[in-house]
Amino acid sequence: MNPSYSLEDRIISVLKSIYDPEISVDIYELGLIYDVQISGKNKVKIVMTLTTPNCPVAESLPLEVKEKVQSMIQEIKEVDVILTFDPPWSREFMSDEARLELGLL
Repeated sequence: MNPSYSLEDRIISVLKSIYDPEISVDIYELGLIYDVQISGKNKVKIVMTLTTPNCPVAESLPLEVKEKVQSMIQEIKEVDVILTFDPPWSREFMSDEARLELGLL
């Protein structure tokens, strides 16, 4: 990964490498990532949701996000992934790229 990118850009790049297992779109473009916060001590808080509360990857996807971000960006000391359903995910959260990929545009 190019070190000249900001830490947030690099985190987003990692998030774009994680795909929803039921939809062939990455979780960032799908709109599952609500917020990425970075503290001065290189601690990262990621607020995310799932397409539905009873999504089959409710246990594994947040863990995958945490492990990938922490392992792929060395200077990050800690990753906290917060799962929320407020607001509930909807198609409006998807990027145009994701909508195009899914034939919704």
